[in-house]
Amino acid sequence: MTTRRPARTAAAVIGVTALAPVSWGTTYAVTTEFLPPDRPLFTALMRALPAGLLLLALTRVLPRGAWWAKAAVLGALNIGAFFPLLFVAAYRLPGGMAAVVGSAGPLFVVGLSAFLLGQRPAPRTLLTGLVAAFGVSLVVLKGAGALDLVGVLAAVASTVSMAAGTVLTKRWGRPEGVGPLALTGWQLTAGGLLIAPIALLAEGAPPALDGRAVGGYLYLALANTAVAYWLWFRGIGRLTATQAGFLGPLSPLTAAVVGWAALGQALTPVQVAGMALAFGATLAAQLGAGRTSSFSSPEKNSRKDSMDLTVPALRR
Repeated sequence: MTTRRPARTAAAVIGVTALAPVSWGTTYAVTTEFLPPDRPLFTALMRALPAGLLLLALTRVLPRGAWWAKAAVLGALNIGAFFPLLFVAAYRLPGGMAAVVGSAGPLFVVGLSAFLLGQRPAPRTLLTGLVAAFGVSLVVLKGAGALDLVGVLAAVASTVSMAAGTVLTKRWGRPEGVGPLALTGWQLTAGGLLIAPIALLAEGAPPALDGRAVGGYLYLALANTAVAYWLWFRGIGRLTATQAGFLGPLSPLTAAVVGWAALGQALTPVQVAGMALAFGATLAAQLGAGRTSSFSSPEKNSRKDSMDLTVPALRR
């Protein structure tokens, strides 16, 4: 009983955290079916800033001391830079190429974890990351086309940005007495404030919105962003950075399933095989990490991360 209960608890945390990338997988369908076309930066802004301000109003907790700078850095990496770069890549690259590049996120997380957290990757972890990326490529990569250099660079930068944000979120933990809901609000607000002037300069005034667009933006801001990122940052506090990073491929897999179920997009046998490969690699990463690291409560992780702050990252 004593060994099964922690395992069940860890599995529950992984399952709840996985709801975040699953929710993000619905973004493409909502964007194409409900939102105004050709307004990626405005959409990024509407995802981040309203959600962040709502969470700030609910928690009524602001950063203190060094956490003003840390929240700004995390908000820039996880939201402010990630959202615009992701949309630039999606608009400039053919088919699912942006998703293929994004599926390499677990490998970036593994590399940054070794550098910033001192976690040496096992060969099995690297192999699992490659299998996950290959599986996603089978699902989303379609007809060829000339690759746009700016799009490729944006896709790589967005993936690195999110991976760095994940690892730093794990390293810095949370201030004592501050919950994941407040931390999520800080990052969404900081990221939204970073996106706002860029969206205004690049796209001009906000477009006119009908009822469908308002409903779409409400879904993106509340369920797809406020709730999903709260679950994500809560999970990072309880899982290893590698475990969290390997949940990322669930997003393009969900997008493929939603496209098949809701938009009538056919799935070929090769795509189904790719989904099985990517999902199997994601599951294997969770099981492998669970055998090499003990599951702990967020309070324990928070204290550990606070102590880790005293050790300069470059000293390792």
